[in-house]
Amino acid sequence: MTLMRSLKTGLAGLGASVALAAPALAQAAATPVPNKGDTTWMLISTILVLLMTIPGLALFYGGLVRTKNMLSVLTQVFSIVTIVALLWVTYGYSLAFTNGGALNDFVGGFSKAFLAGVDPTTVVGTFSNGVYIPELVFVCFQMTFACITPALIVGAFAERIKFSALLLFTVLWVTFIYFPMAHMVWYWGGPDVVAAAAKAVADAAPDAKAAAEAALEAVNADAGLLFKWGALDFAGGTVVHINAGVAGLVGAIIIGKRIGYGKDVLAPHSLTMTMIGAALLWVGWFGFNAGSNLEANGTAALAMINTFVATAGAGVSWLFVEWAAKGKPSLLGLVSGVIAGLVAVTPAAGFAGPMGSIVLGLVAGAVCFFFCSTVKNALKYDDSLDVFGIHAVGGIIGAIGTGILVSPALGGAGLADYASKPGELVPGAYDLVTQVWAQTKGVLFTIVWTGVGSAILFKLVDIIVGLRVTQEQEREGLDIAEHGERAYNY
Repeated sequence: MTLMRSLKTGLAGLGASVALAAPALAQAAATPVPNKGDTTWMLISTILVLLMTIPGLALFYGGLVRTKNMLSVLTQVFSIVTIVALLWVTYGYSLAFTNGGALNDFVGGFSKAFLAGVDPTTVVGTFSNGVYIPELVFVCFQMTFACITPALIVGAFAERIKFSALLLFTVLWVTFIYFPMAHMVWYWGGPDVVAAAAKAVADAAPDAKAAAEAALEAVNADAGLLFKWGALDFAGGTVVHINAGVAGLVGAIIIGKRIGYGKDVLAPHSLTMTMIGAALLWVGWFGFNAGSNLEANGTAALAMINTFVATAGAGVSWLFVEWAAKGKPSLLGLVSGVIAGLVAVTPAAGFAGPMGSIVLGLVAGAVCFFFCSTVKNALKYDDSLDVFGIHAVGGIIGAIGTGILVSPALGGAGLADYASKPGELVPGAYDLVTQVWAQTKGVLFTIVWTGVGSAILFKLVDIIVGLRVTQEQEREGLDIAEHGERAYNY
């Protein structure tokens, strides 16, 4: 489905093209009253997504590096969360979820900078006509997505980047890469705006048809670029995982390999910590995926079970493929497969059926293992903690797979039609080739956007402060060299 085609043919299928709606305009004179159950679920989901990053991601990454760099990774991830949270409320939310005027295809504007006009009484639309949640809850939920995405990048060049360089890169990257990407994929007017525009066309007198159709085109124009293309992304396959994974690979290549890479043993210092981090990530991911529905209903339940079974499928897949290839099943392989499954199901969580999600997980586990071992060894790039091999590759599999698994014939949820029967979610038109092409375009655009943009930003940071610590500091370890303290004092 493409959004432009849908709007011009009765808006069939509009609305389910993303899973995180931009604030919708209330159509009634009175402010809608949010449902307390939906609000409670979103508050809990927001906390769960924060749990993914701190302590989940921090411990997952920290356990994978050597002892002398454990504290540095914890500090990097925690610092990114604090900085991005402030940037989000200052201008990030506005750039992602407001109309950007002439640049609206790519980025929003500054009308809600410093949260102007956002207070406990303002609301945003969900994915059902007439259903809203408090805007401050939506701001907080989306804030946690903005925080975890740059934190994911850290793993690609762990153990060798300057702390100052990482912080500067983070500020630039979320500003010029993440916030626009979130706008392009997730910004739209909301189901009530769509329904109202479609109804206006249907009800217009013959002499008013032109004006009504012009209003319909205006609704179409008020959306991000990838949304218009009809690319489905329930919870961040493109915005979060491909975005971060490609940026991580670019950074790893530009910064260069760790000293001793390919010669010395650079083994994880604590797989116990990594397993704890992976478990926390899986728990938090239910907020990430099921929370992305913005409502506590059946679709949230669908996203939840998919987050269970796709993840289990990928964990089993990686475990047995590695067992066959290397002769022994490893804990590191098992938890890596689990993360690959979580990544792959993210864009598909609310669209695929449970059986389709299992297949998606099985494929993602095997393919990500191949990239993290065979491909990585052949190309000899030092992606320290396999950010590209898991997040970018898993995200690509999930994003394209979503276009297939959303099909009702395969047990998928189909594409919602908000226009023909406002207030009643019914399946819209679905075409396999059209949808898979929309997904593929979204993936290719994301790779180019973050690949080129991140390369420019890394080079800029290198010029300003330098990207890499000295050889002496790298050998000593970043815990002492950069932060003057150790993770462990025995």
